[in-house]
Amino acid sequence: MRICGVELTANDAVISLIELEGEHFTLPDCRARKLSLPKEHTREDLQRFQFAFAKLMSDYKVDKVAIKERMTKGKFAGGSVSFKLESAIQLIADLDVITLSSAQVKTALSDNPLPITFSDTELKGFQEGAFTAAYVAHMLN
Repeated sequence: MRICGVELTANDAVISLIELEGEHFTLPDCRARKLSLPKEHTREDLQRFQFAFAKLMSDYKVDKVAIKERMTKGKFAGGSVSFKLESAIQLIADLDVITLSSAQVKTALSDNPLPITFSDTELKGFQEGAFTAAYVAHMLN
């Protein structure tokens, strides 16, 4: 099963692909590390983002998308654009999308710690949240 983890930050959807084959995880190559929406975006920009995300998931045969949930209130609350991005992703037809709360992530990681350190994955540092979301989705599957 191939899962795409997503962390939404400002105008970006940071992604990381993880595939579980038997009992081994692999990190498939992907042509994109993040997809962005312009700050001053229009309806058409949002539709282009949605189309590009759907195309990427189709091209890489992703079975499920796991989005790391953002807070709605407080110091670390997500911005309005990130919630638009989440909605655009969730509304893609024929795409299985779940959101993972901080509590779910914490519990899953305590029960099933990451088998390798993030620095050994060769992913970029900004992809760590997306990588963790994808890993946790596999553990909860």
